[in-house]
Formats: sequence, C-alpha cells, structure tokens
Amino acid sequence: MKDISIFGYGVTTKPIIEFLAKQGQKCVVFDDKFSGQSYDDFGNLLLPSSAFESQKSKLEILSPGIPPYHQLILKAKNIISEYDYFYSLFDEDFSPLTVWISGTNGKTTTTEMLTLLLGSHGAKSGGNIGVPLAELFVNRATLWVLESSSFSMHYTQKAHPKLYLLLPVREDHISWHGSFQAYISDKLKPLKLMESESFAIIPKEFSQTQEVKNYKGKIVLYEDSKSLALELGIQIGDIHFTEPFLLDSILALYASKLLFGETDIKTLNTFKVGKHRIEEFEDFKSRLWVDDSKGTNVDATLEAIKRYSNKKIFLILGGDDKGTDQSPIFELIRSLDVEVFAIGSNQEKLFILSKNYGVKVHRCADLKNAVCTIKKVLKMGDVALLSPAASSLDQFSSYKQRGELFKQYALEKNKGL
Repeated sequence: MKDISIFGYGVTTKPIIEFLAKQGQKCVVFDDKFSGQSYDDFGNLLLPSSAFESQKSKLEILSPGIPPYHQLILKAKNIISEYDYFYSLFDEDFSPLTVWISGTNGKTTTTEMLTLLLGSHGAKSGGNIGVPLAELFVNRATLWVLESSSFSMHYTQKAHPKLYLLLPVREDHISWHGSFQAYISDKLKPLKLMESESFAIIPKEFSQTQEVKNYKGKIVLYEDSKSLALELGIQIGDIHFTEPFLLDSILALYASKLLFGETDIKTLNTFKVGKHRIEEFEDFKSRLWVDDSKGTNVDATLEAIKRYSNKKIFLILGGDDKGTDQSPIFELIRSLDVEVFAIGSNQEKLFILSKNYGVKVHRCADLKNAVCTIKKVLKMGDVALLSPAASSLDQFSSYKQRGELFKQYALEKNKGL
C-alpha cells in the first residue's frame, strides 16, 4: 500500500516503520518534535505535524498516546491503530491466540505473571511492555499477551482478543479521554468486538453496563481477591504475594485456567515484581525507602499508603495529575501519621488539599529537595514513600527515571543526613 502516514515517532511506531521498510514500503512520519524536513535511516520523510495533508495519505498508523483532539487526529481520514493494522495481516496460515490485559493499575505485573504461567504455550508479552507487535508478528509468536492501554483501545475498531482481562478501573487520564465515563467506555470497548468463543474477566461493578450485558462470550465477574480465589478453588495462603499483587496473581491464574485449564501456583510463586512498583530498599542508616514511582494515579497511591499504614509515612506526591481528583488520598491520610512532600506541576493543588484536610505539608518543588528534606527527619521504623499519584513527564523523561533518581538521592551519603 502506498501513501502511508505514521503519526508519532517513538517506541510504538519505530518498530512499525522498520517493519514497513523490510516490506519495501516507504512512509511519511509526522511528529510534533520535528521542526523541519529530514529523513530517517530507511529514507522515510520526517515532517512536523503541521505539514500533514489528509488528501495525500491513504492510511494513518498512529502512536496511541496522541490524544483525539490533536491536530493530526482531527485532520486524518484513514486512522488505524497498531492493533488493527497487525490484526489485518492475520490469515489462515498465521492467526495467533491473543490476550489483552488492561485496567488502571497492575497491568504490567499481571501481563508478566500470565506470560510466565503460559511460557510453555509459547506466550510472549507485548503492547505497552515486552516485544513490539511488529516483532511478535515477524517471529510468528503463537500466543500474544498484550498489556493494553485505554489509548490503544480507543483507536481500535476491529481487532479483538481471545481473552480480555480487565483489572479494577479508577479515575485516570481524564484530560486525554475528556471524562471518567469516556475512560471506562474505552476500557470496556473490547467486549463489543469479541466473538462468542471468547472469554472475559471483568470487575463486577460493570455488570450492568451495556458492554457487559451484550457480551457474547463467557464472562467472569469478580469483586476482590478473596471471592476470586474462592471461585477458582485455590487457597490464598498458597500464594506468596500480598496486595496489590495478590489480585494480579489470582487474575493471571484465572486467565490461565480459562485458556488451558491450568492453575500453576508453584510457577507463579517464582515471579519477581518489577522495579518502581512498591520497591523497598534501605539507606546506609538502615532506614526504609519505597520506590513506587509507577504509582501514577490516585488508586495506586492509596494501595501503597495502605500497605504502610502502621508506620509514620513521609509521602512524596506530585507531578502531572492529568486533571484527576486527588482528594481521596487526603481522605485516607487525614487519620494516619503522614506528612506530604509536594513536588511537580500540581504542587500548589496538593498544598491546598493538605491544608484543607489538616495534613502537614512541605512545598519541595522537586524530587531532590523532597528527599533531602525527608533525610533530616526519617527514623528507623518510619517509611519514606515515593508514590506520586501523577505522571512524571512534567519533570522527568519517564516514571523509570523518576524512580531511579529517587533511589540515587536516597542513597547519597550527604553530610549530616
């Protein structure tokens, strides 16, 4: 196909561009970061977003993070998601089994757990993590376990999984979707596309939605870890994880049971939780620090706080909160021994909330200042917790960089600290 446009030049689209090049297909790439005309290593034209002309494009494959109100999306006539593009290439010779995992928190952990459980069946993880879809397709991976964002599903119109696993949904990405209801609708959208021979694991709170009522396949509705374990017929005590990872692990086991009739708890218990998600470490004075930089929304931060509610918590909050309501955090910590260290673009919002709820707060502006301030007062038995309830992109390149710098600052042997 000629006249292919690529929207965005990043982690998602670069493998697609390479894939197209190997098929002998040129494309034109548009991105906000381009200020003028240039070319990539494959000879593809790179242009600023403002240069896009819809009449010169027959197909637009996009990076899912581009919001629906962006000028590229408003101009485009033939948008296709990464999922739809590769789904269109499936045929009778190659049509892999696909699992999509979504939700507000726990997507990565659940995806990695299920990939581990289904390793003997050829499972490979992709989507937001793991192997790019282009590579999964080229390597003919037979089982795709895809961490799937609401962004990807918003733009997907045809592709659908064999099994869709939805973790709890909480307020997030409001500025992108426009409303919490729109966010929920995109999370439930796969149910409208799936076939009768499919499976879905969905929070019970959505049981009365039209998407769930009209779903054609076999559905499991769950409330919490305890009820899910009971239905699955397993003992929670046999699983080595506690919340929030306990729910992730039981959901992964349930998905494995639906697909292959297996509940391999022994293999599950070998899983190691990834970095920047409630990752504990000690400084040279043996004081406890916790890197939860991946806690980019309110619900994740609530779970992290609950985990340490029996300790005095020095809590670093702040960043780009994407317009979400932060008050549930303060509803929880007003009755706990918590001090807030506010950073990032929503610092003033957090300061006002702290004052309104009678929570002690420190204006720190940036992460290094917050860590240095905490070092002066942190004692054995306390916990210094980075769980920002916000995106990192106002001050960092990623949540990973934020977490790595947090650990670096915490472990520095500053004089007197």
